[in-house]
Amino acid sequence: MNARNIDPSQFDDIRPYRDDEVRTVLRRLVEDPEMSRVVAHFLLPGAASKLERPLAWMVRQLVRFEFRNAKNVRGVQEVIAKYLDKAVNRTSCGLSISGLDTLPRNRACLFVGNHRDIAMDPALAILSMYKEGHETSRIAIGDNLLSKQFATDIMKLNKCFVVKRSSGSRREKLMAATKLSNYIHHSIVNDNEHVWIAQRAGRAKDGLDRTNPALAAMFAMAKPKDQPFADFWRELHIVPLAISYEWDPCDRHKARELYIKEHKDEYQKQAHEDLGSIAKGVVGQKGHIHAAFGTPIEGDFNDVGALADEIDRQIIGNYVLHPTNMIAYEKIYGEAPALPVGYPPKPWNPEEHQEIREKFEQRMARIDERWRDKAILGYANPVVSRLAYEQ
Repeated sequence: MNARNIDPSQFDDIRPYRDDEVRTVLRRLVEDPEMSRVVAHFLLPGAASKLERPLAWMVRQLVRFEFRNAKNVRGVQEVIAKYLDKAVNRTSCGLSISGLDTLPRNRACLFVGNHRDIAMDPALAILSMYKEGHETSRIAIGDNLLSKQFATDIMKLNKCFVVKRSSGSRREKLMAATKLSNYIHHSIVNDNEHVWIAQRAGRAKDGLDRTNPALAAMFAMAKPKDQPFADFWRELHIVPLAISYEWDPCDRHKARELYIKEHKDEYQKQAHEDLGSIAKGVVGQKGHIHAAFGTPIEGDFNDVGALADEIDRQIIGNYVLHPTNMIAYEKIYGEAPALPVGYPPKPWNPEEHQEIREKFEQRMARIDERWRDKAILGYANPVVSRLAYEQ
């Protein structure tokens, strides 16, 4: 591992909050009236409009009480983990984890994950690590999620760092990408801190998990010119991560966006639409969830395309298929293939899971018929991907 002697202050505009900043930021959060109102509407959407002021006051008191003993980032994450665990128990049939027990505890990893849910993907990665006794990771998030100061504070208290996607000129974008690359390398090699980043910008709304080679190219911007690509990837200790949900709380919204993009030149997001998607992903029912951590990429992958292919191979191969995926595949292609489902894996039997089959039919029937097929395809495509990689 080649630690570099660089000034970490160059990352101040993108880094998470430090331990010594936690109390100041928490005080600002408690005093932020917009945070209180938004959380009140999030927790009690029906009552908040009528009882906004008393509910907002209650939120402030709750935040103040829950974080009263949080003196550092770890203390904040202990509180967040408690509520996240409750949310998972309330909105799913459980979270299962594989592969994490084989990873070393004394060396930082760069987790490259598939991206289905804006907030839950990285949150579940952190929760998995927390549950298994690993140090949690720093998280790359797009600056499009930081439209509100309280959102910025909450994210950066939870070890999130900023990916600047709204930079203006080509030169500014290049500078932002170079800084991001150097920060990721610095986090892993100098600070020995895990990092999580999505395999591409934006969620895989069509259910196809593919790594953008440009992501690997961004990693390599921190590579010395005389260092071979393969040695640099090994230095980052890249570990692919596949998170799968039996039910996608945002399935109809993703399908609608895909349909609109197909029939218009451009999909126009509404103001704060991403925050709405975050809320749907957190509170929506998800069925079984599985987080599959892969193995560190140690092979001689000497270009960005080869690295992206290896990340895809592990994510698609480790992705846990659910009955919903197989049922969707049957609806589009006929007979489903003999692939294992669930965790621990069991052979697929189309005669079983009648209750899930009926639920799937009812769920799809409630989606606008114009984009219903796209929603079904979103569930079927993980099967399509697995078949393509196993041929």
